[in-house]
Amino acid sequence: MTNVTSTKRMPAEWEKQRCVLMSFPHKETDWYDPDNPNSLNEALSPFIRIAQAIAYAEAVYIICQEKEKIASMFCTTRNMTFIEIPTNDTWIRDYGYISCIQEDQTTLLDFTFDGWGGKFEAALDNGVNRILYHKGYMGTTPLEQIDFVLEGGSIESDGEGTILTTSSCLCNPNRNGGLSKEEVEERLRSYLGVKRILWLDHGYLAGDDTDSHIDTLARFVNKDTIVYVKCDDSSDEHYEALRAMEEQLQTFRQANGEPYRLLPLPMCEAKFDKEGRRLPATYANFLITNDALIYPTYSDKNDQKVGELFKNLFPDKEIIPVNCEKLIEEGGSLHCSTMQVAY
Repeated sequence: MTNVTSTKRMPAEWEKQRCVLMSFPHKETDWYDPDNPNSLNEALSPFIRIAQAIAYAEAVYIICQEKEKIASMFCTTRNMTFIEIPTNDTWIRDYGYISCIQEDQTTLLDFTFDGWGGKFEAALDNGVNRILYHKGYMGTTPLEQIDFVLEGGSIESDGEGTILTTSSCLCNPNRNGGLSKEEVEERLRSYLGVKRILWLDHGYLAGDDTDSHIDTLARFVNKDTIVYVKCDDSSDEHYEALRAMEEQLQTFRQANGEPYRLLPLPMCEAKFDKEGRRLPATYANFLITNDALIYPTYSDKNDQKVGELFKNLFPDKEIIPVNCEKLIEEGGSLHCSTMQVAY
């Protein structure tokens, strides 16, 4: 492992971004249903809307299979770059670069991606960062490959050395053989310059394949504020776990010893697939970009309420809703389908 200096850190999502990466569905992904000729277009629709929302004021690098065909689906391709790279799936949050900054120099970290603990084939996804880099799209920004399984959706940074995460993911036996919290902390200190880790030991979403990624449950929106999913329905299967999560969040302290400002996000009404399985709909899966806050909606009674909450939190940003009902059919949502690259 590399030596840690006090200047190394993982930037917060609200810091200046160079671009956002996306990876689009294609016929070799689970998004394509050979019995439904229109399935791929249906799957592409939310990805196109998300890319358009980002490109409003920021560059988007779109990884795809047929770049001319994908580009033709947009009314305008301003701020968009289409790049042909083979992929298994679309959840680039978990296999895209994790940015690290040291002495004002950004390094792109390429961690190992194993399909969320070997649940899905991921060899192509695990190679995307190297191919994208060798194609020259990251310029002279250094790339560091790291033999350690770590997904971008599993960690939240406040930009000042504190990481928020879940023990059910990072300490899972299907990731790195099941390390202890202390062993994970040692590695994150080395790789990301982490000073403190806040471990959530409770909380989950039905239908989630990630072993409780933090970006489905609780997120930093600034250095002293955390938004989190709250369930008020005692008959809901999530009620007890999310209540325990809330109680643990209330015990967390900032580096200065002050409690965090905690803002609840409403639990989305239960959504189900055609087989009756509950889907992981969550408002915590939003994306902060340079000039916008893009958040998922689900044709739900709480969609507008959440939008108003984000307007209050980010008065200087454009607040853009994108319907993500199609995304949760494959287990992810808006944040999962994107990965920002820091300047």
